[in-house]
Amino acid sequence: MTGNGTGDTEALREEIRRTRVELGETMEALAAKADVKKRLKSSADQARERVREQAAVTVARVRAQAGLHQQGPGRQGPAPFIALAAGAVATAVVLMIIRGRRA
Repeated sequence: MTGNGTGDTEALREEIRRTRVELGETMEALAAKADVKKRLKSSADQARERVREQAAVTVARVRAQAGLHQQGPGRQGPAPFIALAAGAVATAVVLMIIRGRRA
């Protein structure tokens, strides 16, 4: 630092400023890594999103396999068949009771 010193002083100040900026960025990065609560929340949010996506894929796959995605107003599922079968069983029971009384 001999001579006029102005150029050296300005260069030194600029280097100090850059070092402070770098140190600030490094401290921010370390603080982010040390914030366990924030990191856990971020991990939980990511896991929750993955579960939602997987659930949506699974629901779509199940609907595709069950044929529910093609169900229209003319198709009502298994309920009418069950009602028809129950009616047939009830009719058969009534007929067997009537025949049993006649014999």
